[in-house]
Amino acid sequence: MSQTRIQPLDAPYEAEIQAAFDCVMPPGVPPLKLFRCVGRNSRVLQRMMAGGLLDRGSIRLRERELLILRSTARCGAEYEWGVHVAAFNARAGFSPAQLADTCRLAVDAALWEDSELALLALADALHERADIDDDLWQRLRGHFSEEQLVECVMLAGLYHAVSFLAKGLRVELEANAPRFPA
Repeated sequence: MSQTRIQPLDAPYEAEIQAAFDCVMPPGVPPLKLFRCVGRNSRVLQRMMAGGLLDRGSIRLRERELLILRSTARCGAEYEWGVHVAAFNARAGFSPAQLADTCRLAVDAALWEDSELALLALADALHERADIDDDLWQRLRGHFSEEQLVECVMLAGLYHAVSFLAKGLRVELEANAPRFPA
């Protein structure tokens, strides 16, 4: 990846920017480079923070993170994939083989539960066709409620947008975040 296109803001931050960072970053943890780049436009940063889905939702954290990892990997957004592995994998509990599998075009079905395979297929379908065929929809309905399915589709779409930001702005990788497996 080439050089960062938008330099991240440096501290100290304007009050409204700091307030947006405080909403999403744990106390004492500096804001991510992506957030600091987007902070060049405070309105976009505030809308981005308001539209986030990292709160307690209708699906389990592991399911949320699986959708995010697969969606960002399919977009080639190593930055966002690595940030989520670093921040959430201790709680999501993916094995090294599963993490690597989120980055492969064809997943190894033996690594996943049926509901997780359905989520992986959902992320793939939305990435490849921006649609979900009826067979996959019925498969998903066997595992998830309507409320959960709305969240799942939105998550995949939201992380396409985040992937576009990270890649389009050429955000420099975070030092503590893992890289895509070789």
